[in-house]
Amino acid sequence: MQYRELGRTGLKVSVISQGGAAIGQQYGPVSVPEVADCVHAAIDAGINLIDTSAFYGEGKSEEILGEVLKGGWREKTYICTKAGRLTRDKFDFTPAGMRTCLEGSLKRLGTDCVDILLAHDIEYADDYEFVFTETARVLQDFKREGKCRFIGMSCYPLGLLKLAIERCDLDAVVSYCHFSLQNTQLLTDLLPVAERRGVGLMNASPLSMGLLTNQGPQPWHPAPQVVKDGCRAAADFCRLHGADISTLGMQFCYAETRIPTTITGTAKKDELAVNLRALATLPDPKLLAEVQSVIAPVKDITWPSGNWKS
Repeated sequence: MQYRELGRTGLKVSVISQGGAAIGQQYGPVSVPEVADCVHAAIDAGINLIDTSAFYGEGKSEEILGEVLKGGWREKTYICTKAGRLTRDKFDFTPAGMRTCLEGSLKRLGTDCVDILLAHDIEYADDYEFVFTETARVLQDFKREGKCRFIGMSCYPLGLLKLAIERCDLDAVVSYCHFSLQNTQLLTDLLPVAERRGVGLMNASPLSMGLLTNQGPQPWHPAPQVVKDGCRAAADFCRLHGADISTLGMQFCYAETRIPTTITGTAKKDELAVNLRALATLPDPKLLAEVQSVIAPVKDITWPSGNWKS
């Protein structure tokens, strides 16, 4: 396994991180034994960061992880969780709400302290100034109280995440769907400011929440139809040439050494094996260039998220 420095935290994190959304049943049902097999195999393979949230399955992801990390597994991995987003439509970034959310997470995870705590999907806040001051202040309180080692924020709009880095004293951030075969804006719009501030950058959804898979995205996926069609064309091209777009997409992300870690939302051991194989090989240059040409008409097209107006 390869490891990279996560900003100024001092943590050396695996290039692949274990995502918790699928563990929370967001991509279909999965059993506790399946999750245990997957998570234990991931840790045995050297993956040392698990990213989850109180939102994933409305606590189910954390609950299952708390169960499968018993028996010494917790001590072998870093845990990143998120607070502030409670359901698809319910958010609470107030200090009291964040505290209640974190206490629930710690209980479900069976731990007194998480390694990284993020304010989750801050684009859904009604008042960004409040997030940059009051929410950021309570995150610092949690850090001083020993409930988390490092703090940060996550969201989809890069402009807002950049502001959060500039306005708040953050240790790490999670950005999703902005570094993939379809979108590489993370490298130009966020990475420079993160590097200047020493903020650890975690790249999530390298397959753009299912866009870059043979199965395609879930019905709830917010991408415009033109993006879905373009990614489907790229997947079909790969399949016609005996390749899998998911593997190519992961190879593409893992090969970018400026990004410390990429979070993949795997909940089953066989899917984890595919990710690990992708890490072990570089993308075929000819295939990559051809797929990038196919996907070029929808390159860097994004979608609205939350209340943020760029």
